[in-house]
Amino acid sequence: MAGSDGASDLPLVREAFPRTIRLVASARLREAVLMPLVDDAAELDLLAEIEGATSGRLIAEERGLGGLSPDELVHGVPHARFINASFAYTKPRAVMRFNPADRGAWYAALGLETCIAEVGHHLTLALADVGDFNAVVEYGEMLASMSGVFVDLRELADHPALDSDPATGYAEGNAVAARARADGHNGVIYPSVRHTSGTCVAALWPNVVQSVVQGAMVRLTWSGNPEYVWEPI
Repeated sequence: MAGSDGASDLPLVREAFPRTIRLVASARLREAVLMPLVDDAAELDLLAEIEGATSGRLIAEERGLGGLSPDELVHGVPHARFINASFAYTKPRAVMRFNPADRGAWYAALGLETCIAEVGHHLTLALADVGDFNAVVEYGEMLASMSGVFVDLRELADHPALDSDPATGYAEGNAVAARARADGHNGVIYPSVRHTSGTCVAALWPNVVQSVVQGAMVRLTWSGNPEYVWEPI
């Protein structure tokens, strides 16, 4: 189905993606750093209590957090904690392209190189902020399917939501996402801003992200300058 949203005048499409890719830092794939200190079930319960008091994801699952209500989150599905975490953990006081500061989104791409270009861009900016371009970061693929009605920006590369300057692109993108959520659409399909010919998908609701499985691992390396290399591991 293709059409136009009367409220936002943006094209809509009903589409199914059997395989999208999101990169998750390898540290998030490991068990809790305190787990080796646990000797029995009682200590495990205590560890869970400590985590629950500080984990944004667990707080969101129990009583909501920011612009996220607990009944939106998913439970009893593979890798639910990764799905919920992507919506519960946001960059403090900062919006991203299709999510506000108090509500996350599941950003994915249709190809691995697109994921790497997007992640590599943001990591390079972070390294520039600290003035040190020496880093090795490992990521794991989280593969997921998605389907439903999406706002489709693939033929609108000049839309202001896709501006490479966050001051323009993020504000406009959040306006698009807010309208999409208000109209009950599943997310936004858009051309990658960081990878020519790449396609990205931002899922705006946790239950849009389906059948998550872990895929391959990759390593990104910076060796003293903003140019990085990547390799499968």
